[in-house]
Amino acid sequence: MKTINIIGAGNVVYHLLQALNKSSQYKIQNIAVRSLEKALDFIPEELIVTNINQLKKTDITLISVTDNAIEQISDNIPYKDSLVVHTSGTTALEILNDKNRRGVFYPLQTFSKNKEISFKEVPLCLEAENENDLNDLKKLADELSENVYELSSQQRKSLHVAAVFVSNFVNHMYYIGNEICMANNIPFNILKPLIKETANKINYLSPEEAQTGPAVRFDTKTTDAHEAFLINETYKEIYKLITKSIQKNV
Repeated sequence: MKTINIIGAGNVVYHLLQALNKSSQYKIQNIAVRSLEKALDFIPEELIVTNINQLKKTDITLISVTDNAIEQISDNIPYKDSLVVHTSGTTALEILNDKNRRGVFYPLQTFSKNKEISFKEVPLCLEAENENDLNDLKKLADELSENVYELSSQQRKSLHVAAVFVSNFVNHMYYIGNEICMANNIPFNILKPLIKETANKINYLSPEEAQTGPAVRFDTKTTDAHEAFLINETYKEIYKLITKSIQKNV
């Protein structure tokens, strides 16, 4: 059985912990955290260390912290010649200190502690400096997920940009839609069947084929009316920009 150290206690760690707890091939040795109080909500106290220097050498160390902290954290790991990976979508493998063997274990998903997911469906994107380490990461990934990909740092960075468009930006569109509904005494729930069907269509059609609406029809009477309706100047500019982008790609 291989052992794993985890550094961090955010949303990714929460879901990784649930998945790893179901594995008979891997054992979590320690989890290094900054805030003991928050960590105790979901991490067994006997696994927690609050000082990174308390970490004992292990087979694989997973760093799951904010991108800005990855380099410093990897510098401060108290052991050498182990496999250390980060879970970032945009950070290059080379940011990790080379006193340890370096890799990436990036789960492509939006994670919230109050929303359970099936980790078996989460795409895991892997990178390592040598074949043996890549094989070790593949074994771990295959234990947790049915969707495993080997990607370079540049590919992963491109993927993360694409993910922001299809997830984070889309969610902000929900926010704007909700604001418009609230301002006009309309329940946001009325839009949920439309949201569901729009998301479902992408399983059967390409994004180009699935595109509908006044912009793709060049229905200027409707788009002009929508722009006139929008009082919030930021929302108006977003509407204009997306309309223009859709029409440029028809």
